[in-house]
Amino acid sequence: MRVGRAARWALAGLLAVSGLVSGCAAFDEQQRRWVFQPGQRTWARGASEAQGMQDVWIEFTSRAEGSPVRLHGLWAPQDDPAAPRLLYLHGARWDVRSSSGRIRRMHELGFAVLAIDYRGFGESTAELPSETRSVEDARAAWDWLGARQPEAKRFIFGHSLGGAIAVQLAADADGVAGLMLEGTFTSVPDVFRTMEWGWLPVGPFITQRFDSAGRIAEVKAPVLVVHGSEDRLIKPELGRALYERAPGPNKRFILVEGGSHHSTNAVGQAAYREAVAELFGLP
Repeated sequence: MRVGRAARWALAGLLAVSGLVSGCAAFDEQQRRWVFQPGQRTWARGASEAQGMQDVWIEFTSRAEGSPVRLHGLWAPQDDPAAPRLLYLHGARWDVRSSSGRIRRMHELGFAVLAIDYRGFGESTAELPSETRSVEDARAAWDWLGARQPEAKRFIFGHSLGGAIAVQLAADADGVAGLMLEGTFTSVPDVFRTMEWGWLPVGPFITQRFDSAGRIAEVKAPVLVVHGSEDRLIKPELGRALYERAPGPNKRFILVEGGSHHSTNAVGQAAYREAVAELFGLP
């Protein structure tokens, strides 16, 4: 989740306090645009790093809306068909190819990785994403993984905003062997309070709340929370607070020294390998 656009949130707060002069539906729609920042943009070397991964398409009918949905994903299988499987959920703004570096690093840890674009991102159905839609998209991808190798263990990984989606999926889905969260937060209102304009009384008017702190206690699987000490977008204390709310004792928090919002996965790869082995019992 990118949180550098404080001025826009400030404007949203002023509109909220003054009675939502734009109208409730329009205000909600604008929030969704600010939180997700959806589009077809690929960050840095994402397109080249994605080469060799398989394009997959996941089609389903939305239970909430009754409309057809088509999701684009990247699939990085392992030679061993029984290898543990990982659903990778990316953050705001950039498409799934932008996460190719993290996808490859998780693949190097032994996971067969499926990463998806939510509606509104990349080549997926061109609809404005929302909290409800993104969680539904993640659930469709989770079911896709389970249908292709039911015996394999399945794990969920979420980065930034994807971590909030991951918490909701892990709280509701069956068969979750482990949850990994990187650079994520307790809730969107909590993120806003860490910003320059956090004094504005916006909290009650935020519709895309992503209340991970309230849902993580429902997760029955082991939980790994990773944060970079130099993360300037999502403060490390939010990751730590989320970890504290996770049920124990099968949980672990890793603060990667020197890791930023975007580099923590690479800088902390050795710590990831150790934690995956100890917490999830994987070789």
